[in-house]
Amino acid sequence: MAGTVVVVQGKSQSLFNGAESEGCCAGKGPGYASPLEAMTGPRETLLYVTCIYHGTEIEKPDYLATVDVDPSSPSYSKVIHRLPVPHIGDELHHTGWNACSSCHGDPSAVRRFLILPSLLSSRIYVVDTAANPRAPSLHKVVEPTDIVQKTGLAYPHTSHCLASGEIMVSCLGDNDGNAEGSGFLLLDSDFNVKGRWEKPGHNPPFGYDFWYQPQHKTMISSSWGAPAAFTKGFNLEHVKDGLYGRHLYVYSWPDGELKQTLDLGNTGLLPLETRFLHDPSKDTGFVGCALSSNMVRFFKTADGSWNHEVVISVQPLKVKNWILPEMPGLITDFLISLDDRYLYFVNWLHGDVRQYNIDDPAKPVLSGQVWVGGLLQKGSNVAYVTEDGKESHFDVPEIKGNRLRGGPQMIQLSLDGKRLYVTNSLFSAWDHQFYGQDLVKKGSHMLQIDVDTERGGLTVNPNFFVDFGAEPDGPSLAHEMRYPGGDCTSDIWI
Repeated sequence: MAGTVVVVQGKSQSLFNGAESEGCCAGKGPGYASPLEAMTGPRETLLYVTCIYHGTEIEKPDYLATVDVDPSSPSYSKVIHRLPVPHIGDELHHTGWNACSSCHGDPSAVRRFLILPSLLSSRIYVVDTAANPRAPSLHKVVEPTDIVQKTGLAYPHTSHCLASGEIMVSCLGDNDGNAEGSGFLLLDSDFNVKGRWEKPGHNPPFGYDFWYQPQHKTMISSSWGAPAAFTKGFNLEHVKDGLYGRHLYVYSWPDGELKQTLDLGNTGLLPLETRFLHDPSKDTGFVGCALSSNMVRFFKTADGSWNHEVVISVQPLKVKNWILPEMPGLITDFLISLDDRYLYFVNWLHGDVRQYNIDDPAKPVLSGQVWVGGLLQKGSNVAYVTEDGKESHFDVPEIKGNRLRGGPQMIQLSLDGKRLYVTNSLFSAWDHQFYGQDLVKKGSHMLQIDVDTERGGLTVNPNFFVDFGAEPDGPSLAHEMRYPGGDCTSDIWI
């Protein structure tokens, strides 16, 4: 595999022209040898979910919830364990593993530790999930003072394991919340701060998500906004003031040289989640642009540079009784099935989850759609205006007698692609701003959507509802989800 990155004596190297590899690719380690093999893995029985109290007026630490998703279990669709972190005010957000399928060939690597960056406090928690998967325990805390002193970085977001055994974490700014201070933190295999990944002076103006594709010697990252801006809630004027991003940053992998900046323009405002196709030989991927509500495809061109194009557009809706005359869908999360056949994304404000066939990545075809919340559901004061001028709402089902609060936000797909899990909290300040007391005071929920992987189609499972509004310490906000065995948003193949 030309351009494959492996580890030889603990150092990352590139092997070309079919040369045989050692180290990380010599035996059998965590994860699966390929995305298609991963699809044959066991059905998920547990989900780890970050749950937030910060911003809810409940003075309790955030926690990691373990949810039983085994239909044969008596505690199915219930929280069976809660691991509170030691501090208050962290805002746990995204998570990642210490080892994943990028190190499948390393028999010494184990997918044991879940990495929990805290978006506001800049702490990074390391959780041991192997000793007791149903009741994880805290293993280590990486303190923000250590991170700032050694790297100048703060506001950690996305965590990915590397084939070298290191963990790489994107950071969205410096300690003062300036976006210009963003970059990529490296932790060693014992979770000590090692330094920064990118070459000096090659840090992006904004940070958010990233995905690497070693066979193309490339890493691509995206750009949310300045922490000093987004932590206070969303202000449209901040977009005009240049405090939010609209660029993708193309780096050489693994050496961290910023090679190209792709300006997505007004069609790519607030590019968030970034995913390559899972097949590591493919040179194409997507980024969801929240504010402009477009899915943008990025791809390598004949001369080796990278380009982009809008392939899906969610049209804003004319609305009544809202802060603006038009409401964007607000694409806040998306993922790709492990066979690279389907792409799924959410519209957090409109309230729908969509499935697209991407057999041709340049021409996605809508194949499924369900409404599971949003600001435009029946019973809401906000209405959308149809072409003939009538006010209307979307039909949103009740699940097990529960009205759905907020809008679909984070999603996670089963390995076989047949079950899609959905939570509804984005970020506490934005939850409060857009959904108010209905979400923040009543708490989150988790849903499960059945997927037709043959013909396409989505159906809400009427028997699955996890109510985070009924937690022992009060309603919490549920965000990202991970399976103990890995999933299609944490695993990268080399």
